[in-house]
Amino acid sequence: MFISNAEWSYSRDVMAWSFDQYLPGKMTWRDLFELVILQARKPVFFAHPLPLFSVVDEDRGLLEPVPGPIPGPGLYVGGDAMRVENYLGLSGAEILYVGDHVFADVRVSKAELRWRTGLILRELEAEITELETFKAQQDRLTDMMAEKVRLEHSISLARLDLQRHRCSSPPRKRSRELEKSVSSLREQLLALDEQIAPLARSASSLVNSRWGPLLRSGNDKSHLAHQVERSADIYTSRVSNFRLASPYAVLRSSRGSMPHDPSPPHAAVP
Repeated sequence: MFISNAEWSYSRDVMAWSFDQYLPGKMTWRDLFELVILQARKPVFFAHPLPLFSVVDEDRGLLEPVPGPIPGPGLYVGGDAMRVENYLGLSGAEILYVGDHVFADVRVSKAELRWRTGLILRELEAEITELETFKAQQDRLTDMMAEKVRLEHSISLARLDLQRHRCSSPPRKRSRELEKSVSSLREQLLALDEQIAPLARSASSLVNSRWGPLLRSGNDKSHLAHQVERSADIYTSRVSNFRLASPYAVLRSSRGSMPHDPSPPHAAVP
């Protein structure tokens, strides 16, 4: 099934250019879809009943009202998702709807109808390539950040110990030793920061020199990444990535992480 907000003349030319040259014999893109619904007015398409029309003359785009349910395979204009469910005899999690717009496609169809949703994110491939290329530097940056955490922890303990000794009377020799220790640790931290800075700048400019990775914002997920997680059951860079998967496959994401999860050994605070 193909559902688009575009008009027939635009969809016909774009789809023909995208598919027909790769199909065998006289097969066209129309043979790939049982239902073609245009000018669907998404996301309203998923939330409210709308008039449905059948295209009776594809060359001139002449329409004919369809007062009841979808009568059968063909080319239609308008309508709503509830008619689609009735036509298919399916609802909710039995339907996987794939689109490339976070709000108009996946968010509303999931929120209103509980359809399973898949988001197409073409920029994902470039981001993965950049991250793979940067992996060695990222591992080094991660190790240095773990070392920075350890140094900061040592400085905080030394400063606390120094404060306690300064409050004692008379001042003890231990205070001078602690001052030297704090000073030395700070010098180490400054030297480490100088090594971290260029790597951090490189990490923040991956994929795009101005705003960096699409799905990352420093150590956190970007606003888009949070939207994808809330709205899409699955996401991928292109529909053809599913070509080797069975229609009965179960797709599962890896276990999500939270700040309180146990840290890797090298990142633990002493």
